[in-house]
Amino acid sequence: MSKIKQNKLLLLVVFSAILLTIFTVWGLNSRNIDFFLPRRLIKVGTIVLISFCIGYSSVVFQTITNNRILTPGVMGLDSLYLFIQTFVVYAFGSRQLAMMTGYTEFFLSIGIMIGVSCLLFLVLFRGDVRNIYYLVLVGMIFGTLFSGMSTFMQVLLDPNEFLVLQGKMFASFNNVNNGLFGICVVIVMIVGIISYRDYKYLDVISLGEEHAINLGVPYKKVVLRTLISVSVLISISTALVGPITFLGILLVSLSREFMKTYRHTKLVMGAVLIGCILLTAGLIFVEKVLSFSTSLSVIVNFVGGIYFIYQMMKESKT
Repeated sequence: MSKIKQNKLLLLVVFSAILLTIFTVWGLNSRNIDFFLPRRLIKVGTIVLISFCIGYSSVVFQTITNNRILTPGVMGLDSLYLFIQTFVVYAFGSRQLAMMTGYTEFFLSIGIMIGVSCLLFLVLFRGDVRNIYYLVLVGMIFGTLFSGMSTFMQVLLDPNEFLVLQGKMFASFNNVNNGLFGICVVIVMIVGIISYRDYKYLDVISLGEEHAINLGVPYKKVVLRTLISVSVLISISTALVGPITFLGILLVSLSREFMKTYRHTKLVMGAVLIGCILLTAGLIFVEKVLSFSTSLSVIVNFVGGIYFIYQMMKESKT
């Protein structure tokens, strides 16, 4: 690792640590520290966890698709999550959704999302078929289908039930279940350790499929493992805090611009640290400046959507 890139990572570490510390200790005193500190520490841990899930997934997804615009959001997992929540309210009523424990709802959501993703991957990657763009196209079609079905059912809902559902439609770091957080940390650590060995292959895959195969990379196996890892991480992040559609494009693009490298070890670390900075700064802005008048996901999706349009226009000119 070059000294310049080490200094860049160190700068990101210091900046993210400062912001996380400010967020943790802001407004604490001897009267409220016992109540607020544990909750804020869970928030800080959730920020780091979500930053890794979305940062890693976005970096490696762009590598295997060989496209600087696509992110895991195009696979339709966010739309599938909203469809699951909407279907429960539509079919059984908001009382059933409220009666479901955090564990039941969480494992139901990630189980369906991971199951659908893995089924899609296994079907499309059977035999010698490995057209990643076909996979992306199918994912976009399913995402549009789930989104349309969710909208249709939401229109038919009672307004009171829609208010209950609306709380699931936007990302929130305020109601993270402590037990679920611990389970998520264990799952993400296992996925991260397993995925780390593929970083060297992903460095080569960034050259293109044909070059990677010619250089001896087990392309099909690496891509399939990576896609399953991405589906697990995105499912966990979405089920834990809710959908944040455009966060991935921000993290991976800023990491590539700042780190100026092809090595995935540095790119992923950069994306995770930038995610910590953006999410922490966003939470401070929402809580202290806007006084919770809007949600973090609205701000992230607004900024990320503008950046996505900019990237699209930039790519169309090249």
